[in-house]
Amino acid sequence: MWTTFPATRTTMFWFASLVTCLAVIGCEPRKQDPPTESPAAAPATETPAAPALTDAAIAHIAVTANAIDSTMGELAKTKASSSAVKDFAKTMVTDHGAVNKQAVQLAQRLKVTPEDNDVSRQLQQGADEAHASLASKSGAEFDQAYMQREVEYHQAVLDALDQALIPGAQNAELKGLLQSVRPAFVAHLERAKQVQGKLGSA
Repeated sequence: MWTTFPATRTTMFWFASLVTCLAVIGCEPRKQDPPTESPAAAPATETPAAPALTDAAIAHIAVTANAIDSTMGELAKTKASSSAVKDFAKTMVTDHGAVNKQAVQLAQRLKVTPEDNDVSRQLQQGADEAHASLASKSGAEFDQAYMQREVEYHQAVLDALDQALIPGAQNAELKGLLQSVRPAFVAHLERAKQVQGKLGSA
């Protein structure tokens, strides 16, 4: 078990944005019970499904998600007070930077230009707010807030990979890249929890 630190308003806004993104990018809608018949009720109309993402859009989301965590890692390298947090941040910069290089190289080989979209823009907006909030903190407060965010971030990205990005990718190589990097996100999540737990017991 690890200690859960109080989430900041900005952290929760960011996390809610990513959850919203999952809904936008085509997760299966929940089946609802048929409405009870009522003579006065207006005819029910189905809500149109969200348009499926193209491979170019999925590639942009993947690049954006990795770039975001690299940027957060760079911030943590300079502001963190715990050596464990600094080491974690260095790993995030290295690993996510390497994944983005692979993604860019694949896109170039496939002659696909990553396409900006509502999901990647929401991700970036939430990340910008989280970055500003983290930048205002220091010492143990920064360490706790950064690791709280990293746990939430990696879980949310794993959910996005499993529920939308991997199932939605049409190109076999793009799908393969997303599948190949998934274990790294799992490992990052477990390590983030471990570091967070050590901060809570310090």
